[in-house]
Amino acid sequence: MPDYLALIPAAGHGARMGMDTPKQYLTLLGKPMIYHALRRLCESDVKRVYVVLAPDDVYWLRHDWDAFSPKLRALFCGGETRAQSVLNGLRAIQHEVYPQDWILVHDAARPCLSRYHLTKLLQEVADDEVGGLLAVPVADTLKRADPDRRVVQTERREGLWQAQTPQMFRYGLLTRALQVLEGEAPTDESRAVENLGLRPKLVASDQRNLKVTYPQDLELAELILRSER
Repeated sequence: MPDYLALIPAAGHGARMGMDTPKQYLTLLGKPMIYHALRRLCESDVKRVYVVLAPDDVYWLRHDWDAFSPKLRALFCGGETRAQSVLNGLRAIQHEVYPQDWILVHDAARPCLSRYHLTKLLQEVADDEVGGLLAVPVADTLKRADPDRRVVQTERREGLWQAQTPQMFRYGLLTRALQVLEGEAPTDESRAVENLGLRPKLVASDQRNLKVTYPQDLELAELILRSER
């Protein structure tokens, strides 16, 4: 039986937060934000959780991660882009996994992943030939803008989904997909797999699995996490 392994790319800084501290280390309910994503994954059926950090990360060792031992392992091999960090992480663990093992790539800045949605993803994708990801159908009207922020046109939202994480693919497939695009910067793993002509499965999630991008998102994430206690 294939194992479930998680990989969290956390080598970025999160410039849109406008803060000196990398956003994965910003405090959320008394813990670094990444703590909450790690807790959810380490409490699940995932066998091991790898965090891909920048080679010069000086924040990781300032915190106590003993609660997640022995599942958790830090890899100081992050790249300049998310895709490069994920690929570097996959290469770093190549002798610890099999091609058919499942890799769940999750954002460090998605601290509100629920147990329900993680379990749903594992159940719905476990027998899929390609893999899949959590996502939400687009509900709002979408406007395409010009450089002056003037509306160019209204986009049709039928069939559009907002991608989330975790995104779940076999180790061998995901490694190959990212190698093909090495030097480019796909914004998620599904895009790399789609480039091979494959069609990942969308697993319905909801807006509670938000990605913290702007300072005000921290307040919303705190409300969601408090409601689940």
